[in-house]
Amino acid sequence: MKQIETLTPNEIAKILRIHPFTVTRLAREGKIPAFKVGGIWRFRKDQFEQWIVQQEPKLLKHGRRRARH
Repeated sequence: MKQIETLTPNEIAKILRIHPFTVTRLAREGKIPAFKVGGIWRFRKDQFEQWIVQQEPKLLKHGRRRARH
């Protein structure tokens, strides 16, 4: 059986540069692919990477947000 690589909310938060609470809120709202194991959110790495790719056209369509300095 192929081993599935998963990420934690903290790891996702670092990648997206957002707070871990925001990550769990997005998961709870079904806006980011996730599942719970024993009450703890987990994210399949392959599904997360696919989700990121799907977000790129939306960013281009609506314009990218400028980074705050």
